[in-house]
Amino acid sequence: MLPRLESIKRARQKIGLTQQKLASLTGVSTSMINQIESGRCQPSYATARKIFEVLWSLESQSSMKAGDICSKEIVKMKTSDTLNDAIKKMQDLSISQVPVFEGNDVMGVVTEDGIVKHLIDNDETQRRKIKLSEIMDPRPPIVDYNTPVKTLVSLIRYSKCVLVSKQSRIVGIITASDTLKLVE
Repeated sequence: MLPRLESIKRARQKIGLTQQKLASLTGVSTSMINQIESGRCQPSYATARKIFEVLWSLESQSSMKAGDICSKEIVKMKTSDTLNDAIKKMQDLSISQVPVFEGNDVMGVVTEDGIVKHLIDNDETQRRKIKLSEIMDPRPPIVDYNTPVKTLVSLIRYSKCVLVSKQSRIVGIITASDTLKLVE
């Protein structure tokens, strides 16, 4: 089932396409596109489908990707770092989560919530001994650099962060604050 024909003009304008360019890409005349958008013409199902397919294809190419909004500078911790190390780094940098790595592999994530749980039960001396490998949360989701941002919104709601990979290498991190870039 196709969307309503009235949405063609809005979709075309959203991706910055002229009627002439849409006509060229779909193989129909500019006049036909104009008539469809103004409601003076009812295209065949095949023509309408072709128009929507072109619009959907161009929209997915032009929509923002994970790589567009991720922070490229990733603050990292090692599994051998201590709870105290994480607290200090997070305070110094005013961040609320840090991925934990072992070499190039993501092993987990340390979050403010996770730290608060351990602050109550441990004094400073103990916090210096507790390794992140013992207290870290599970590894955050990892998405491809070209993943459309629309698919990330629900991930960010349930995960403290999302890591972004490109060619099997972690190249960025997306946190809830990074999603504010979508509003810009």
